[in-house]
Order: sequence, then C-alpha cells, then structure tokens
Amino acid sequence: MRGITFSITMAIALAMGIGQATAAGELHIYNWGNYTSPDLIKKFESAYDVKVTIDDYDSNEDMLAKIKSGATGYDIVVPGDYMVAIMIKEGLLAKTEPNSMSNFKNVDPKWVDVYWDKGRHYSVPWQWGTTAFTVDTAVYKGDVNTLALMFDPPAELKGRINMLNDMNDVINAGLRYLGYPRCNSNKDQLKELTTLLLKAKESWRTMDYATIEKLTSNDVDLSQNWNGAAMRARLQRPTLKYAYPKEGFTGWMDNVAILKGAPNMENAKLFMNFVMDPENAALISNFARYANGIVGGEKGMDKEMTDAPEIIMPADAPAPEFVPPCEQNVVELYNKIWERLKQ
Repeated sequence: MRGITFSITMAIALAMGIGQATAAGELHIYNWGNYTSPDLIKKFESAYDVKVTIDDYDSNEDMLAKIKSGATGYDIVVPGDYMVAIMIKEGLLAKTEPNSMSNFKNVDPKWVDVYWDKGRHYSVPWQWGTTAFTVDTAVYKGDVNTLALMFDPPAELKGRINMLNDMNDVINAGLRYLGYPRCNSNKDQLKELTTLLLKAKESWRTMDYATIEKLTSNDVDLSQNWNGAAMRARLQRPTLKYAYPKEGFTGWMDNVAILKGAPNMENAKLFMNFVMDPENAALISNFARYANGIVGGEKGMDKEMTDAPEIIMPADAPAPEFVPPCEQNVVELYNKIWERLKQ
C-alpha cells in the first residue's frame, strides 16, 4: 500500500510542477496556536500519506527567536507579513517559487505583489485579517469605534481590559490614538506614548494572547483582538462587538513559508501548493475564522462567515494599515518602552 501511495504522490507532485515529492514521509509545521484546521491536516495526510506534526507559538517574535536559536526539524512556518520580510532579509526562508506552482493561479491578484514578498517567491497566503478590539455591549453601551476605550477607558471597563502581549500591536495602537506615525523614532512623541501606556495600564487587567478564553470566561469585558478570534468569541458570548476604531487599526496577513534547509522540503512544497486550493483554503477559514486570500475560497466558507461583521468591514471604517518592519534603531526604542510597560 505504501508503495502505491508513493507512486501516486510522485505523480501528483510532478503534475503540480513542484518537483519530485518525498515518498510517504513526514511534515513538521510550526504555526500560531489554535490556528490550524484539523480537517485540513487530515485531508493532506490522506492525500499524500504524509504524517504531520504541529508545534505552536504565541507571536512572530517567539517563532523567530526559536528558529534563530538553532531549532531544527521544522519545515513550515506561518509568519505575519512583516516577519516574512525580516526572515527573507536574514536568509531564513527557502526560495521555493510558489508563483510557479499549479495552484498559484488561485491567489487573489491583490495578494501577489505584496511589500513583504513581491511576486511571491517565498510565501503564499494562509489567512488575513485585522487587529482592533472586542467589547461587551451589555457592559459598555456607548460608541465602540474609538481607541479611547483601551487608553482612556470609562469607569465600567476599568480593570476589565485585556491587551495583547504584543509589543507592535500595543505600541502601534497607542501611536494611532495619539495621531503619531508608526515606526516612530521621534523621542518627544515616544515619551508621550510611554506616559499614555503607563497610565492606561492602571486600567488593564491582563496582557495575554488568549483573547477567546479571556472573553468567553467573562474574565474581561474588552480585549484587544484579531477579527477572527473576535468572531469565535462572539459565537459564545453574543453581546460582544468587534470595533473598527476611527483612529485606525492594523491589517495583517499570515503566510505559509518553508524554512531554508527544511528536512522534508518536497512535502513542504506539496503543503504550500495544497493550501492554495480554494476548497482547502475554505477549511482553514472555517476553523480560524479569517479570510484567506484565495479566489473561490469564499465559496466553501460557512455562511455565518460570509456576512459576519468581523469579516465584512463597514463602508465607513478606515482602511486597515499594513505596517512594514521598522528600522533597528526604532525597534530598540520600542523595546525600552515595552520593558518599562511590562515591569
């Protein structure tokens, strides 16, 4: 049976135009926690007789640190847009030319010439979305579309706020609230930002990535959040609402990429091509609750997703801002602010 699978797998791989596949082997994926569809993995394992193992991480920075520390054995990583740019610059990703794979024709053209991988030589879309916040409208009944709820909260939300334990998301939100640009090295503006964050922290309960758990357990009534996680939380706590703050919010895309020197390179290429199939992209979206960037992927998405307020932005919402990686001198300034905030 294994020999038969080997022949089929090779034939499929050659038809895809991605080279000869490894026979009935393994694939090791390093992805964000609670973000990989079990149905997708089962389908891939069945199609190619490849055993998939998954480890997870909480942030782009955690993933990068582990890879740079010499962690071996991983094939696939799923970095955010700015982290793809960093990893390409540092020579950590394999140039697999996914733009020549058979399913690349399904990638939405607007996600091809992206700033982090122009022309898509290293990565393909996984999921994309926005980062703002979720608030319980049964607790706070005013206008939710302002960052003031996180940085100058009303009495009913004080002590009931969770922020992401993420330097870039917290600092960028603070800069937007103050009306200052991102990747900011202006020391006067950063001093004002630091004062804002330290004062606001007095009203925060936690800083944690477990946003769904925090909200659905009623541990907090507002959490900085990603839109897909916001939808998953709302389905369990219906009074939750995802905000589109007037001051702006972050847009992002997570991407499938293959590490340079991946031990299961051909199986990793099979997986990269696999996630660009619309049916498979829909499996990812139905689990993670984000849009996928694959043309036709929406056809297989659950109906509750296609009209969800967390997925379909209102016409009057600001356009999401995709923030490129900052220069090292800015990162060092941000690190100092973050260290003070986390003390």
